[in-house]
Amino acid sequence: LDGRVIIDAENSVLPGLYAAGEAACVSVHGANRLGTNSLTDLVVYGKLAGNHMARFCAETDLLPLPENAEAQVVAEFKRLLDNQGKTRPFEVRKKMQRSMTRNVSVFRTEETISQSLEDLEALRADYADMIVDDKGMQFNTDLLEAWELGCLLDLAEVTSVSALARKESRGAHARDDYPERDDDNFLKHTLCFRDEDGYKLDYKPVVLKDEELGIEYVPKARVY
Repeated sequence: LDGRVIIDAENSVLPGLYAAGEAACVSVHGANRLGTNSLTDLVVYGKLAGNHMARFCAETDLLPLPENAEAQVVAEFKRLLDNQGKTRPFEVRKKMQRSMTRNVSVFRTEETISQSLEDLEALRADYADMIVDDKGMQFNTDLLEAWELGCLLDLAEVTSVSALARKESRGAHARDDYPERDDDNFLKHTLCFRDEDGYKLDYKPVVLKDEELGIEYVPKARVY
């Protein structure tokens, strides 16, 4: 309720990390479909998150940093700058955008989502073969865009892997091959993690009963 980011099915939080609006999932409007619905998420939970941040900063001591805390990021920037590939970042980004728009847009199927994952695997190879033209270390937007592209590829894969596993249609997630909502199997939040072995999925139950307020929520399919 205060905007802290949950990192596992046991509701553990990552201290100091907050999310509000469409980056979060407080389910005020269920599986959010209309853009204007996110205003409540943004305004209400933005304020709650901001209030909690202020308390957190006032009450929390800074933890000691590990040695060479910046090493991983510095190494990635160095790799991007030193790489002598043939592909420009904008070329990879354009291919990623086209694939995600074509295959994992509002209407999806197992075939199209699987195609996106194939495309993303190929784009990973292109990303490793990129070249950053600007080798400078000040205000280097070319380097920043290249680094951000790597983050976007991660998010595109998370989206695709999660969508492929959810064999139903719910809110903004619409599967032409699974047009019905399936509360028996998918009334739960998707959690997706990446490690050295690839992506792994976990799920977090949807809370339908508030004991303190004495409220129980009954899920209902949205009809027009």
